[in-house]
Amino acid sequence: MTTDRILLIGMMGAGKTTIGRALSRRLGWPYYDNDDLLRRAVGHDTRWVQEHHGEEVLRRAESAALTVALTEGGPLIAGVAGGVVMDPLDRQRLRAGGFVVWLRATIETLAQRVEGTDRPWLGKDPEGSLTELYAGRADLYQSVAHVVVDVDRLAPDVVAERIASAAFAPAG
Repeated sequence: MTTDRILLIGMMGAGKTTIGRALSRRLGWPYYDNDDLLRRAVGHDTRWVQEHHGEEVLRRAESAALTVALTEGGPLIAGVAGGVVMDPLDRQRLRAGGFVVWLRATIETLAQRVEGTDRPWLGKDPEGSLTELYAGRADLYQSVAHVVVDVDRLAPDVVAERIASAAFAPAG
C-alpha cells in the first residue's frame, strides 16, 4: 500500500467527486474523477459505453480506468467506479495500489443525492435501483478499504480532513 495515492470508493452519490476535490484542495494533489479516467482509458464516457455496449463492457472499461488511476504518476487522488469491487482481481489491485477510502452512505442519502442527476440506469426508482446495486457490495467495499468514513451528515471538508488524518497517521 502506498500513501501517494488515495483511492475513493463507494456507491454513486457517496460524494467521491465532491470529497475528492475537497481533499485535492487540502493536500495540493490532483484529483482524477472516474469519468475522466474512463474516457482516457477507452476514448468514451461512461454513458456512451453503457448505452452502446452494455454493462459487461462498461465493467471492463471501469477496470481499465482503474489501471490508469494506478499507473498515473502520483501523488494523486482518484474516484473509482462503484462496480470495480465486483471483480476479485480489481479488489486486489485496489488494496495494493493505494490508500483506499470507502465513502459509506445510507441508501436514503445516496438516492437523495442522485435525484435529478443524469443517470438513466437508475430508472424511475433510484432508491430501489441503488438498493439492488448495493446488494453484496458492502462486504466487498469493506474488504478493500483501509478506512471507512460515514459521509451522510458530514461536510466534504470534514470528510477530507478525516481522510488526510487517516492516510498520514503514524503506523501503530
